[in-house]
Amino acid sequence: MPDFVPPPPDAASPFADMRFHHVAIRTPSLEEAKAFYVGKLDFRVVAEWAYEDQSLAYLAPPADDGFYIEVLGGGAPRPTGVRPYADLAESLRHGGLHHVCLNVASVEATVAELRARGVAIVAEPFVLPAISRKLAFFADPFGNLVELAEIVG
Repeated sequence: MPDFVPPPPDAASPFADMRFHHVAIRTPSLEEAKAFYVGKLDFRVVAEWAYEDQSLAYLAPPADDGFYIEVLGGGAPRPTGVRPYADLAESLRHGGLHHVCLNVASVEATVAELRARGVAIVAEPFVLPAISRKLAFFADPFGNLVELAEIVG
């Protein structure tokens, strides 16, 4: 199975105009987040703005303008508890937003480049036959998990 075959779109739905745009992460520092996402992952800064005591930005992957990560940095974020992002299996026991997924052509090549750039890998590449994907996980400096996914035959 090369990829999913989704059910047909429901153009009659009152929500048919919905499209994903971004996911937001709260960090103590926009500059530290940009240093990671721009410096390590080659993301691009699409827009930056201020809101109250925070600095915000939309960040886009190097060659994709269809989905952004919005970083809400600064101010005094309240602690959310310790997420065990060093262990994928344990992280799956926690409620709430778990990860953001990036499709890549080669999980192995991407993991190798991330390692070369000093990014710690949380879960080494593995194949999940149920969804025909090779996956791996890493974390940003704030403990947010990022999944890499490659379609496998």
